[in-house]
Amino acid sequence: MKKIVFIIVTTFVFTTMIGYIYIKDVYANRNSYKDNLIRFHVIANSDSKADQDLKLRVRDRVIKEMTNKLESSESIGETRVIVKKSLDEIKYIAKNELMKNDSKYDVNVYFGDYDFPTKSYGNFTLPAGEYEAVRIVIGKGNGKNWWCVMFPPLCFIDINHGLTDKTTKNELENVLSEEEFDMISSAKKDNEIPIKLKFKIVEVIEKNKMRFANLLVGQN
Repeated sequence: MKKIVFIIVTTFVFTTMIGYIYIKDVYANRNSYKDNLIRFHVIANSDSKADQDLKLRVRDRVIKEMTNKLESSESIGETRVIVKKSLDEIKYIAKNELMKNDSKYDVNVYFGDYDFPTKSYGNFTLPAGEYEAVRIVIGKGNGKNWWCVMFPPLCFIDINHGLTDKTTKNELENVLSEEEFDMISSAKKDNEIPIKLKFKIVEVIEKNKMRFANLLVGQN
């Protein structure tokens, strides 16, 4: 019985790993698009309705105040410079908005590399991994977050992800190579696994490598 279980588990693991290796190899050298994107991330204190409302108010205010500075940026380098010079200003804007709404929460603003799960933006999917991002953390930062793409300035065109596919496509094509653009496009061909599922497969297996290894060792 143990041998049968071992054979089944081994077959499953190796079949899964073969698919994983194939998918990962296809995309392993195509992560350069991450160097051309900056994300904007606002994290609420908690999931209470009041805290989630505050998150959106802070989001709206920061985007409104920073639009003139960022929407006309023509390169990611220019956006980085603007952001680094504006961190204190962004914090002041966020804190001021909290005070206007009678909130005593502290707020912190960071600019760096942060881990994100696989996320879709309209018809485009960004795989899990590290991304450069501006992060606003309200209070304890234990609530649901809101995010968008700061460069290219998609969230300064429409903060509610109401961008048309054409507008999003044009903005991304301006900063990504054809190969990079094709990689994150969710447009499906009839004979292909959806791009989001491909990224999810890699993400899940990466997280469970040790579990698979221990399972095989345990069966021996």
